[in-house]
Amino acid sequence: MPKNPGKRPAKYVIVRNHLLELVRNGLANGSPVPSERELCERFEVSRMTVRQAIDTLVVDGILERHQGKGTFVAPPKLDLQVRLTSFTQEMQRRGMEPGVVMLLAETVPAGESVAEALELEAEAEVHHLRRLLTANAIPMAIEENWIPAALLPDLLRTSPSFSVYAELARAGLAPEWGEDMIEAHAATAQEAALLSVPEDAPTLDITRRTFHEHCAIDYSRTLFRADRYTLWVPVAAPKPAFRPSRPSS
Repeated sequence: MPKNPGKRPAKYVIVRNHLLELVRNGLANGSPVPSERELCERFEVSRMTVRQAIDTLVVDGILERHQGKGTFVAPPKLDLQVRLTSFTQEMQRRGMEPGVVMLLAETVPAGESVAEALELEAEAEVHHLRRLLTANAIPMAIEENWIPAALLPDLLRTSPSFSVYAELARAGLAPEWGEDMIEAHAATAQEAALLSVPEDAPTLDITRRTFHEHCAIDYSRTLFRADRYTLWVPVAAPKPAFRPSRPSS
């Protein structure tokens, strides 16, 4: 039997549930929730109790605070499943309008780390791109790409909104597999300005090497806004190691 079956929920839980109901009943993304003072008066609780209720919803990503302005309904996060698709394809799959702001496009000799990642000779030429990726005109990520210039010699002559993966596929070099490294990263002042987040805001930093057969065709680094993405990674239990049976003697 449960302990204390007649015990009432904690006061902050009552306030939290009230705010959740407001959101579920149609309070739109970006709408303000009742002020702390209003909630204190309505439920006859202390400001500390109200803040505790709001804190739990902020942690859950349902509400977000804007310093000096108040607390608002947070936009839903996108699940970021690590898969070998372009940003354009992912946003279109979600019914969103992808956009690109070209920040840098140049053909340069590969630095040591880029040459190593792309398995090129030192100083081999690469196309270096830096772009701001948007969805429904909202900044979502900053992406840098390095592509061997010999694979796509005319890449920088195309529209600035091109998809790297689409251009590679058009050249018969469709991405087939890749390697990702995922790290946490605090946004620099420049990155924060581009992404419309505070300086030092958390981001997901994904570095990827992309291959066609055994040829490295793209090396990229993408900074995703952590407040707009939840990383979703499918996992499975390891299978038993294969042991060939021995022939009977």
